[in-house]
Amino acid sequence: MRFNYKTIEDLRRDLLENDFTLPLSEDLSLLRQELSIGDKVIPNRLATHPMEGCDGLPDGSPGELTYRRYSRFASGGAGLIWFEAVAVNEMGKSNPGQLMITPNNAGQFRDLVETIRQLAKESMGHDPYLVLQLTHSGRFGIHKQIVSHYEVLDKKTGLSPDYPVMTDEELDQLSEDYLQAAKLGALAGFDAVDIKGCHRYLLSELLGAHERTGRYGGSYANRTQFFKNVMKAIKKEADIDLAIRLNVHDAIPYPYGWGTDSRGEPDLTEPVRFVQELESLGVRLFNVTASTPYLTPHISRPYDQPGRFGYLPPERPLKGVVRLLGLAREIQTQIPQSIVVGTGFSWLR
Repeated sequence: MRFNYKTIEDLRRDLLENDFTLPLSEDLSLLRQELSIGDKVIPNRLATHPMEGCDGLPDGSPGELTYRRYSRFASGGAGLIWFEAVAVNEMGKSNPGQLMITPNNAGQFRDLVETIRQLAKESMGHDPYLVLQLTHSGRFGIHKQIVSHYEVLDKKTGLSPDYPVMTDEELDQLSEDYLQAAKLGALAGFDAVDIKGCHRYLLSELLGAHERTGRYGGSYANRTQFFKNVMKAIKKEADIDLAIRLNVHDAIPYPYGWGTDSRGEPDLTEPVRFVQELESLGVRLFNVTASTPYLTPHISRPYDQPGRFGYLPPERPLKGVVRLLGLAREIQTQIPQSIVVGTGFSWLR
């Protein structure tokens, strides 16, 4: 169904007719309320989400278009600006234009951070909370590194069944790259660092690596260990808050997915356990998402334009919005002392 609501009553009627539950309110005052996070403040409830512009310079520094985009975000009023995916090393870049933070360009990131804060102060009178998302693009990157095999995604990314899988030792080294990038993020002036765990990029794939052997595969404890090691190291060695953008439902049937049963339906048993454990390690900001844009984009970003992703969604976009809000609500219920950010509501306009 295409978006054609003219009033909130139109939306209420559609929800009722389809037996969908979505809380609605015409009172927008809540969006103006600030949130405390540690000794810092998020000045309102509006957030810009991480979306790559692929316009970085060859060395990973922000380019002219990067500055333009974040200048607009800063002036737009959002109290939380969640920076787009920034690679932690050259092997983890998704494309030549992806941002990457290094000791040589941390100064350029600091300049961008200062620009954002100044513009937000001038236009809105507030200081936004800035999150640096750190990533390794895994099988969707230039170098196509993987931590496990899944036939459907292997075919999607042109990988053979015997394509080499990263070793435990290589993952150990990668954890050091995440720590260094987090330290650089602190020097650049970001408030928090997000160890990205969504959309089946490398670390998201690790959470679903049920059939991987070694220290980082198989059991729940092994599949979540990389995240915990990195979070503990950053907590100990870097002066920066901890955050995560997390798939709580891959929509990939067990034993290849995370937060998903053998039928492909949500099973939040492990994701709930995981967020509770991360909260105990000091993570206070959780951005909830689902699926992968490379297989089922209608789940992570409900849409109605038939040609947008090459297929017409098999369900009403409103159902997808309700699902995403339900996933975020369940996670918030399980960690009531932490801040949960919902995503995927753009179809509502």
